[in-house]
Amino acid sequence: MTSVQSQLVGNEKSRQEMLLFHLAAHQTFGINVLKIKEIIPYERLNRLPGSHPAIVGIARLRGSPLPVIDLSQAIGMQPVTENQDLSHLSIIISEFNRSLQGFLVRRVQRIITLEWKDILPPPKATGHFSYITGVTRIDEKLVEIVDVERVLNEVSPPVDTTGQGVSLDEQHLEALRQKLVMVVDDSSMARKQIGRTLDMIGLEYLMAQDGKEALDKLHELQADGQHVDLIISDIEMPEMDGYTLTREVRKDQDLSSVYILLHTSLAGVVSNENAQASGADAALTKFVTEELAEAVVQGLSQS
Repeated sequence: MTSVQSQLVGNEKSRQEMLLFHLAAHQTFGINVLKIKEIIPYERLNRLPGSHPAIVGIARLRGSPLPVIDLSQAIGMQPVTENQDLSHLSIIISEFNRSLQGFLVRRVQRIITLEWKDILPPPKATGHFSYITGVTRIDEKLVEIVDVERVLNEVSPPVDTTGQGVSLDEQHLEALRQKLVMVVDDSSMARKQIGRTLDMIGLEYLMAQDGKEALDKLHELQADGQHVDLIISDIEMPEMDGYTLTREVRKDQDLSSVYILLHTSLAGVVSNENAQASGADAALTKFVTEELAEAVVQGLSQS
């Protein structure tokens, strides 16, 4: 087993380590190293009856079982079959949104360091590009960053607890409904999940796909005399990441009082201290509806 967990935690860098790997053919894909626990060689797995077709079986990490997802099949590409050469297959053990899972990939390449500003939004297209949150070029080759949140939501959807465990009096709700929230996330699935939570509370909100788009919208609202009270921002985003967005907002005297909640799939990595170091007010690991709703209410009550 090879440990690849990075030590880039708790600082304000906009640089990121990315693990590169192949799926079908020679196309290169990437996943943030901070989300990876280990890489283990592939062994034949027993399929679970009734499971999603992309779940190829169960692996064990120090005795703990976890599902293994054929990432190629999950994003609409050619699945791995038993009659293929399996010698170059690996299982990437990762932690997303408080859960452990394995991703079956064809060939692990290497770890590279890059800046989020060098990652661009993906082309608007169907097929596997709808599972991509960003693209960049390494050694003149295209690298596609996988929207793991969408993959997990489709292959192993979480229990929908929307509307449970959140209780607000009508007077408090009425005061909150006069506020405006901005949601910033490069994952379409994450934006939908957050939107459902805000709809549950009855809040008005607008969406942005990355920090650059969010900053542009904030300045447009300023010019129209409007004001955002709370920003819910992912950390990993193309062009401008959440840390950089936070610093840019804090630089602007007219925006500096906006409450910023960093909302991340990096379980156990981003603490409130790290968020505050970047200028944010709080951080929360995705995705528990009640916790997000409570954090939003608390943030709006302070803003």
